[in-house]
Amino acid sequence: MGQEIDIHVSTHPSPSGRADPVERLRQENVALRNRMLAHAAVAAAQGILKERYRLASLEEGFELLRRTSQRHNVKLHTLADAVNRMAGPDERTGAWFPHRARAGAPRLPGLRLSGSTSSTAPQGAVLGAGLRRVLEITETAMGNVQLAEGGLLRLEKHSGLGRRFTDFFAFVDDSGTACAQAARDRRQVTIRDVATATVFDEDSRHVILHAGSRACHSVPLLDERGALLGVVSSHHARPIAGFTRSQLAALHETAAVVGRWLAWHRRTVILDALEDLQRTASQGS
Repeated sequence: MGQEIDIHVSTHPSPSGRADPVERLRQENVALRNRMLAHAAVAAAQGILKERYRLASLEEGFELLRRTSQRHNVKLHTLADAVNRMAGPDERTGAWFPHRARAGAPRLPGLRLSGSTSSTAPQGAVLGAGLRRVLEITETAMGNVQLAEGGLLRLEKHSGLGRRFTDFFAFVDDSGTACAQAARDRRQVTIRDVATATVFDEDSRHVILHAGSRACHSVPLLDERGALLGVVSSHHARPIAGFTRSQLAALHETAAVVGRWLAWHRRTVILDALEDLQRTASQGS
């Protein structure tokens, strides 16, 4: 199904020794945008932690985030997003989540995890397994997974898509792409021909076509209440007529499985990390 890799946001333009000046400027602008967006959530979380726990500096807030993310095997930007989203501890009791109910990890039917279970698998492994299943259903080798963070879709995994694509779509807002439409409308979106579809802005269309994709399909990842957690998309080398009812049903079920697990992960692993962060900060303040 192609090589599947984790996404690390590039903060430097791609090698462009033979690129024309306009393309080189585009790459530099994309790198600058990615650098600013990648740092924004972490910087906001540092400020919250500094004020909440009366830390001496923003750097202390960063170290608190870094150490906690390592202890709990949670990406730094994911932990920062949680700090930014969640209200602080109760002022009277000091407890962050005093009434949260714990539950076991939901099963992951149809997903293949190597060497781990649904309760022990890191988030990246589950996202990778979900992406592989979507690519099997849609019969392609190209695709990607994005998570919803800070009002944006952030690219987390991809298979078969080049550096120019992953840099350009490292962050996606609410317009100009099929994944943004799927996220906004909370429904599956099929683009039969990228070259003619009106959903794309021209820069996005150009990058997608350059990656070898002539069609795509995006499926939202939702929690039990319908809140958006992410989007998984397949890309296809030729225009497509669409998918069968059984394929669409299988895609819906796969997205539901991944969405339930992501919601559980937020309620357990991420909240455990936040409580650990609180204890560490309180002891040090």
